[in-house]
Amino acid sequence: MQVTTGTVVGGKVVVEGVSLVEGSVVAVLSREPDEPFTLLAEDEDELLAAMAEIDRGEFVSADELLKSLRKYG
Repeated sequence: MQVTTGTVVGGKVVVEGVSLVEGSVVAVLSREPDEPFTLLAEDEDELLAAMAEIDRGEFVSADELLKSLRKYG
């Protein structure tokens, strides 16, 4: 899994300097033009570590999370 940024050009997201496999499914987080989005190096490290946990199967499914939350009201 990779974390990168891109720019919308002609209605499509263009990512510079990263090679993506044709047909790859990607998640896109869009911000408002006046809303900054930056990650400090330690924030990016934390995000990458969390993504590695998910890759290892170390996560709770949405169903499990909702079931757990129902216990508390």
